[in-house]
Amino acid sequence: MRKSFRLTCGVATLVLAGCSVQVQNNTPDKFQANPDIGMYPIKATVKQGAMVSQPIYLYDVGGGQKVPLKPDPTGTHFSAMLPVRCQSSFPLQYLAIWRLQGLATKQKLFPAQPIEVELTPPPLTQEATIDTSGAPKKGAWEGVVKYKFSTAANTQITGAKIEPLSSSPADVLSAKQIRIVSTLPINAECDKSTAITLASRARQAQANLVIDTSLPGKMSTWTTKVTFQPKPSA
Repeated sequence: MRKSFRLTCGVATLVLAGCSVQVQNNTPDKFQANPDIGMYPIKATVKQGAMVSQPIYLYDVGGGQKVPLKPDPTGTHFSAMLPVRCQSSFPLQYLAIWRLQGLATKQKLFPAQPIEVELTPPPLTQEATIDTSGAPKKGAWEGVVKYKFSTAANTQITGAKIEPLSSSPADVLSAKQIRIVSTLPINAECDKSTAITLASRARQAQANLVIDTSLPGKMSTWTTKVTFQPKPSA
């Protein structure tokens, strides 16, 4: 993604180099989504010709708003923290504005069309423990496994199933003690905790909870190890 996009503003070949500005994008192609902060660093390098006057102004306009990038003391390296939430990607496009010595103000978009920076979903819950210290209700202990989705305004848990941890008879028998209580599908709002309720007929049991989601790619299916057990005494 790190490409240079060049602007020139003259006719004669010798004049072109002196009045041009180059913007090189230094932002990574992708980030892991960070729901806690919801901010992502964007960076670019600006090179100017001899006829270009300081200061040069650089903005990100890919998302429809003008987000200013701040230059370093040399006026060469620009950066900003871009707020993005509940999206799987964001568009990035720079608007450079500068002035030529004795000439009018110039501006140009780099590149001509916005580029997309991918936001990959963070891992979901990998393990969950449900306390069975108290008395069971209606012959079973209940608890929840919580998930939080961050790369879409709404995500749907379309399906769920219980699978044994292995093919051993003990694990197969343990998995049979656990059932899913929640009714599917389940709609999950962005950055809000969404729970699936499970129940176990045994005080101690463990299995994998496998969920199917509306997220694309590797996150379309997720496996969580679930353990029912009494809470250790202090």
